[in-house]
Amino acid sequence: MTAKEYCELVERLDRFQKQLIPTIIIKEDNSPLISLKESGFNLMFEPSVVKDYKYLVRETIFEKIGRISKILDKEDKVLIIRSVWRSFAHQKLLRDLRVKIVQKEHPKKPLEEIETIVSYFTAPEEESMHSTGGAVDALIYDLKKDAVMDFGNNDGLHLELNKTCYPFYPDITPQVRKNRELLISLFDKEDFVVDPKEYWHFDYENVIWAIEKGRKYAKYGIIKK
Repeated sequence: MTAKEYCELVERLDRFQKQLIPTIIIKEDNSPLISLKESGFNLMFEPSVVKDYKYLVRETIFEKIGRISKILDKEDKVLIIRSVWRSFAHQKLLRDLRVKIVQKEHPKKPLEEIETIVSYFTAPEEESMHSTGGAVDALIYDLKKDAVMDFGNNDGLHLELNKTCYPFYPDITPQVRKNRELLISLFDKEDFVVDPKEYWHFDYENVIWAIEKGRKYAKYGIIKK
């Protein structure tokens, strides 16, 4: 499959998912949010734009992250938690910052077009899976190399948001492919699904997870607090 064919496939899947989201029933299980910062797990945390960010996840996901962390310990690697549950205010702040960046890159584009571009990788507050507590953004740190692993479009923690973000993008090096496969497999074994557009984003028990798994309902709805 060529890069063009793969990208078209991903983009069709993304549109299909968005169409199905309103059809998924949510049977909220009201499980609590727990702070990964206070877990005692061997984790690294990407600095947040929000002061005193607690890196909160649902109770079951907390346990899953602990198991992933222990696997990586044996390989002299550490899971980097980029972002997990986000309030609406947090998501809006990220979108506003991204809008400013894209406006600088495309000063002649109208705001409506800018917001459409931004929405492709940074969803509106009410549509973000991060608002459910069931989404995890993660990378991996290699202790032997003392560096964030190479995932093909990152400079350390900085990610370039383009089509190379698609998890199985064909035109990447064998080593980058191996690194992505490691990250994805760790979450796959814990029953997460990887976002079709973002190799670092994983969902569990929210509506995207239900769609990907063919389930009749999701357990994690939006937590607005």
